[in-house]
Amino acid sequence: MSDTIASESIFHIPVLATEIIDNLAIRPGGTYLDATVGLGGHSRLILEAAPDVRVVAIDRDTEALDMARQTLDPWRDRVGFWHGNFAEFPTPQVPFDGIIADLGVSSPQLDRGDRGFSFRHEGPLDMRMDRQQTLTAAEIVNTWEETKLANIIYNYGEERLSRRIARAIASKRPFRTTTELADAIAACVPRRYRYGRIHPATRTFQALRVELNQELTSLSAFLDRLPALLAPEGRIAIVSFHSLEDRAVKHQFRAASQLRVLTKKPVVASDSERQTNPRSRSAKLRVAQRLAESGANAVK
Repeated sequence: MSDTIASESIFHIPVLATEIIDNLAIRPGGTYLDATVGLGGHSRLILEAAPDVRVVAIDRDTEALDMARQTLDPWRDRVGFWHGNFAEFPTPQVPFDGIIADLGVSSPQLDRGDRGFSFRHEGPLDMRMDRQQTLTAAEIVNTWEETKLANIIYNYGEERLSRRIARAIASKRPFRTTTELADAIAACVPRRYRYGRIHPATRTFQALRVELNQELTSLSAFLDRLPALLAPEGRIAIVSFHSLEDRAVKHQFRAASQLRVLTKKPVVASDSERQTNPRSRSAKLRVAQRLAESGANAVK
């Protein structure tokens, strides 16, 4: 691992850090699950919040786990690591006192061109969160039929020009790099769309990433398992970064009879955090608590 990659764990700024720790109500001796440990920033704050806290840290990205191990090395006797999809994490014998999940793509994944998540850096069309997975974004872009591509871009990117973009992709493929694909998308949309608030390829790249990594399917499966993962009165805090994730969390929190919703509206970053950490601008935090006994969901 390069010095650049290793150093990222030191300078990582976890999103909505104060709000998450306050809402999780960390207790001494508690056991917590970080379902998307990334660089370990949130886990570090949990371990620092109370004495004798233990954390189980999960990530699909082995490089992220390596960096998290560095971040959390001072607490290595109280941290366990597990590589895989949080939806497939084995049900523990003793449920957790709290769970944190920071969804979406991490900053290192976005910032490194070789991961292929962002068109702002030239790189291969990869986008795999777990690099042990065989399917890549290149295979989807270059081999899947046009209609299927259009549906993915519309459903997971909420892109109104999905058919036009899918048609352009199908007519100009194969694509090798992120920038080639982004340029083709930009060239096929109307001029006013090309110079809008966001790059015209943004929603398409999001859609490809969500489809490739089955992000919404995994999130739904994980949310369904919360009653089995959380101890009575244990809390779950989930940070999402786009409307599809936030909508899924909101609806499944409300539908779960064993959960009480603690955030009537999503918690967002303060003005000062948005200025110092641009990634926090789209972050939305929702929190729920496992009921001590079965009962109706409280906050609607």
